[in-house]
Amino acid sequence: MPAVPAIPAMPAMPAMPAPLRILVVGLGHMGASHASAYDRDPGFRIAGLCARGVTTRAVPEGLEGYPLFDDFATALATLRPDAVSINTWPDTHAAYAIAAMEAGAHVFLEKPIATNLADAERVVATAQRLGRKLVLGYILRVHPSWQRFIAIGQGLGKPLVMRFNLNQQSSGPAWMWHKTLIDSLIPIVDCGVHYVDVMCQLTAARPVRVHGIGAHLWADAAQQNYGHLHVTFEDGSVGWYEAGWGPMMSETAYFVKDVIGPRGAVSLVPDDRPRAGVALSDSADIDKHTKTDAIRLHHAAVGADRHFTTPDEVISMEEEPDHQALCDREQAHFLRAIREDLDLTADMEAAVRSLAIVLAAEQSIREERAVRLD
Repeated sequence: MPAVPAIPAMPAMPAMPAPLRILVVGLGHMGASHASAYDRDPGFRIAGLCARGVTTRAVPEGLEGYPLFDDFATALATLRPDAVSINTWPDTHAAYAIAAMEAGAHVFLEKPIATNLADAERVVATAQRLGRKLVLGYILRVHPSWQRFIAIGQGLGKPLVMRFNLNQQSSGPAWMWHKTLIDSLIPIVDCGVHYVDVMCQLTAARPVRVHGIGAHLWADAAQQNYGHLHVTFEDGSVGWYEAGWGPMMSETAYFVKDVIGPRGAVSLVPDDRPRAGVALSDSADIDKHTKTDAIRLHHAAVGADRHFTTPDEVISMEEEPDHQALCDREQAHFLRAIREDLDLTADMEAAVRSLAIVLAAEQSIREERAVRLD
C-alpha cells in the first residue's frame, strides 16, 4: 500500500506577551480613571496602588484587592514595576517620573510634564538617556472629535484665529480640588497646555510671542484663579485661552472652542444635556471638559449676490467616547508605545513646547509685558 503522507505539524501559536506590571500613583479623578483602564486591559496587571492616606480609606469602586501604598518611594522599591502611571499633583510630576524611569519603569505621566521648564527638559532627557517610554496625558490627542476638529481647522487657510476657554465653577468636591491645584499652578498653566498644544497642531507654526493677564478673585486660593493668555505664531496666526476656577466663576460661557480662517470657521458645540447624578456644577464636570454634541463648519465663500454659496454643516458626534473611554484609549496607546517601541520624540517635544508657552504667559502676568519665545 502506498505510504500515507505525514500530516504537517500545526505551526505553533505565538506566545502572548506577559502583561505589564504597573504601579498607579494618585487616585483622584484622572488616577482612578486610568487605574480602571489598566484593571480592564489584559495587557496590564496592576501591581499596586499608591496615594496619600490610601491605606486608611476606601479605594475607588472596582479597584479593591490590590496592594496599597501611601509612600511612592516604598511602592517603587517594593514592587519594581514594568511601568508607572503618575496622576498626582503637578508639583510632584517631574521627581516621580524621573525616579520611576531610573528604577527601570516606563512612565505614563498626566499633564503637565512639570511645573517649570528645566524640570520638563530633565524628564525628557531621562527618558531618552535610559530608553524609557514616556507618554503624556494629553487626552485631546486621542479624542476623535478633537482630531476631526483640528483636521478641519487645518484646511481653513492662514492665518488662523483660535478661541478656547475652560472656566470652572467650584462647589462641593470641586472646591477643594481646584483650590489644591492652584497651590501648584494657576489655571491657564494647568489646563492651558491642552489648548496651546491644539493651537500648535492647527498652525504647525512656531509660537513667537505670548501675553497674559490675570486676576485674584478667590481669597482662599494661594494664587490668581483667573487668567487669559494670547499667543502669536510665526505665520500670523493668533490664539487665546481663558481659564478661571472658583465659586464665583460664571457658568454662562465655559465652553468656547472656535477656529476661524480665511475660508470659514469650525466650532465644537457642547453637549448641554443634563447628566444624572453629577454632584459638580456643569463647568466642573470632568466629562463635559471634552464631551461635544457636534462640529459646526461654516463656509465663508459668497456668490455674486454676496450670499453664502454653501450652508453651514453640522457634523454629529453623538457616538463619541466618554471620559472613561478616552482614558482607555490613552492607556492602549501607552501599551502600544512600549510593545511596539514607538518613537515618542515629537510627542515629548510637544509637551515641553506647550508648557513653555503657558509658563511664558505666567511670566507675562508677573512682569506686565509680552514675552518673546526663542
